[in-house]
Amino acid sequence: MTVDRARAVIVEFLQRANKEYGELTDDLSLYGGGLELDSLEAAELSALLEDELGSDPFSTSDVLPETVGEVLAFYDAA
Repeated sequence: MTVDRARAVIVEFLQRANKEYGELTDDLSLYGGGLELDSLEAAELSALLEDELGSDPFSTSDVLPETVGEVLAFYDAA
């Protein structure tokens, strides 16, 4: 399932980036107060998702995803 693979890519990225996140819930913010990704990290996550799944929610919409759930919803809808 694409959503499961997207979640796995996010987890792999967070581990490589040494990001502490506890439980990866849908309402967890990608930015301040959550995973605290900076713009470079968000771009890297975007590239990893596109490499693995062929598209990413960061470059296909006018509105950037703000939460883990919004990233996963992109793949659920696809």
